[in-house]
Amino acid sequence: MLQVVTFAQQMVDSTTTKAVSSAPTVTHLWDILKSGGVLMIPLGLLFVLALFFFFERYLAIRNAGRVDENFMLIIRDHLANDNLTAAKSMARITDNPVARVIEKGLQRIGKPIDAIERSMESIARLEMYNLEKNLSVLSVISRAAPIFGFVGTLAGLMQLFFDINTTGEFVLNTIAGGLYVKLVTSITGLLIGLTSFLAYSFLHTQIDKTANKMEVAAADFLDMIQEPSK
Repeated sequence: MLQVVTFAQQMVDSTTTKAVSSAPTVTHLWDILKSGGVLMIPLGLLFVLALFFFFERYLAIRNAGRVDENFMLIIRDHLANDNLTAAKSMARITDNPVARVIEKGLQRIGKPIDAIERSMESIARLEMYNLEKNLSVLSVISRAAPIFGFVGTLAGLMQLFFDINTTGEFVLNTIAGGLYVKLVTSITGLLIGLTSFLAYSFLHTQIDKTANKMEVAAADFLDMIQEPSK
């Protein structure tokens, strides 16, 4: 009986040992990134820059797109009551691109409609420039990051084949391991570039929405100041 128990215990120990030895080795993400070499440093800097400018522009664009639905109604009421001073004050204390476009139009009341419209368009272009400021950085990163990645991979492959040519050793495992490491920079660069491109496209869409709000508000304002003449 004791022999049976001992044999069973040995079988359990043997099975446990095999299971542990056959368990896959967990490779940490940090170790994979470090294996990419020196060019992972500029890729990391590009990723940090992409994150910084995305959140900086996102907060600015989100704040610019917040327009009170009653803003134009209040402006209309002031103009209907011939209270131009109150309308200007309302536009001046409201901090968003729509209000600044309307404020410029209010300052030009009394001049020809074409002159008022041109003044408002100038302010709208300036507001669009402010919204798009630094947005081009994301576009540059979306192009530069994959290039850095490919350069790192090509440099690594050149070094790998140079070592093979120098030593004369052609070991399949060594070559496969070397290729695996050298592809890290390409994959990282592509991921950073894709993320930056998606971030750029998203922010550009939000800017277009704000631009549409400025156009609608400007059209409504021009209708308001022409209503008494109808």
